[in-house]
Amino acid sequence: MLTTEFLRISPEERAVVERHLANAPVKISEIAKGLGIRLVASTLPAGISGEIRPGEDGFVISVNRHDNPRRQRFTVAHEVAHYLIHRDQIGDGISDDVLYRSSLSDAREAEANRLAADILMPRRLVELAYARHEGVATDEVVAKMAEEFGVSEVAMRIRLGLS
Repeated sequence: MLTTEFLRISPEERAVVERHLANAPVKISEIAKGLGIRLVASTLPAGISGEIRPGEDGFVISVNRHDNPRRQRFTVAHEVAHYLIHRDQIGDGISDDVLYRSSLSDAREAEANRLAADILMPRRLVELAYARHEGVATDEVVAKMAEEFGVSEVAMRIRLGLS
């Protein structure tokens, strides 16, 4: 089942995203590249996890190089989500803090988080992985699935409906 946010992506861009959803971990950098978005690891101001800004030849996502790699993946997916469904609201740029809050409304940030989860943890792949673990949501299973998908245990718990 696709979320409302996923259905809002244009058919052409949805095709780019869907090409990368067959295996975990989803290659979020390849999705960004396919969308024409340049990724840059940067030292961002304290408390800032990522940002998306228009550049000279398209959009640029900067991710805080000091964050944990799993957090960086979610940050990139979150910024890609802003590009896909909030592009008209990016203006000069959006910076997201460590709680994924920006100048956009909380509703827009929640939309970007849901779409980022759809991209990094495709429901079909999560269901298959969960079934391999016999549908048992122990801390160990959550940790293994988080590692398999390259996300935090918190993100996986949310995706599994445990938090």
